[in-house]
Amino acid sequence: MTVWDDLVGQERVSEVLTAAARDADALVTAAATGGPPPESSKMTHAWLFTGPPGAGRNQTARAFAAALQCVSPDRALGGVPGCGFCDGCHTALVGTHADVTTVAAVGAEILVRDMRDTVRKSYTSPATGRWQIILVEDAERLNEKSANAVLKAVEEPAPRTVWLLCAPSLEDVLPTIRSRCRHLNLSTPSVEAVADMLVRREGIEPQVAAAAARATQGHVDRARRLATDPAARERRAAVLKLPLRLDEVGACLKAAQELVDAAAEDAKQLAEEMDGKETEDLKAALGAAQGGRLPRGTAGVMKDLEDMQKRRRTRTQRDSLDVALTDLTGFYRDVLALQLGSRVAIANADAEDVLERLARAGSPEATLRRIEAIAACREALDRNVAPLLAVEAMTMELRAG
Repeated sequence: MTVWDDLVGQERVSEVLTAAARDADALVTAAATGGPPPESSKMTHAWLFTGPPGAGRNQTARAFAAALQCVSPDRALGGVPGCGFCDGCHTALVGTHADVTTVAAVGAEILVRDMRDTVRKSYTSPATGRWQIILVEDAERLNEKSANAVLKAVEEPAPRTVWLLCAPSLEDVLPTIRSRCRHLNLSTPSVEAVADMLVRREGIEPQVAAAAARATQGHVDRARRLATDPAARERRAAVLKLPLRLDEVGACLKAAQELVDAAAEDAKQLAEEMDGKETEDLKAALGAAQGGRLPRGTAGVMKDLEDMQKRRRTRTQRDSLDVALTDLTGFYRDVLALQLGSRVAIANADAEDVLERLARAGSPEATLRRIEAIAACREALDRNVAPLLAVEAMTMELRAG
């Protein structure tokens, strides 16, 4: 299976990137052999991938990075770059390729200090691969200073450097940056396409795959996690029971605390998986002595890592909360559909009895107010309002709505 097989429901985008990867391969080959470069090329030094959550922006960018680094012999014989099994493809896909640098926000913003080394690296030649690739997963989180650092690098790129930026929409990226990028907009995959991917790639039973794809409305990553992680299914089931519990103030406050605690526990589990290995790897790289004692002058490096991990835990907690709020939005969207007499594309078919009960008990106007309350909570979290305060305000509005 090639790297393009992971792009769910993005056939048009795959065609564009395949053509660009072919031309990129021709450019590198011409430079290596002293031959003439192609007269025209679909390859460019900067790309901007946009699309709604779940469309697969980061996966698409990483697949393209793998295709650019592909060293399969078949590629040299006219095959499509991006075989998926050569060393270039494999290391790019798993994140260990020396010439593919990934930048992801670990807090609310990507700070300029997080970009300095990356920008410097973008001006160097590839160490082992065919291209020097910088993949920015959360370009919308670049603050003013870090965005200006990226702008300078994109304006004056090195000959063999490619920038791959990912963001929800064009408006989320500095105009001067997006004007220098080739733009590709991804669409939300169909429920059927996501279900088919889960069956083929993950070996999920068709009924489970269809339920996960329908519940997440085509969000590839969330559908995969829902289909493969029993704990994720349990958390979602608990969230969908929440609307029935909000009958008094005490119940609202308790439900809010439980949502925030669940998100914190989820973040803690993820942190335990990642932080320990990162810490040990850095200690080994710094030459820690037996027993973990660090060489003199390296304490600051460890402190930087601890600060980064702390920021990432905060972001992970907010991301986990956002998943719960997205599930709640979908739930009330289904209630609204039933109130308006529609059963088309009900996402939470497994909770249809609860949906119908709430649809009969309220009005479309009240349901819309509840959906607005959830949106207001998500906006508050984006503004760094304390999670418990934001969620408590939301649960009180859900009760009053």
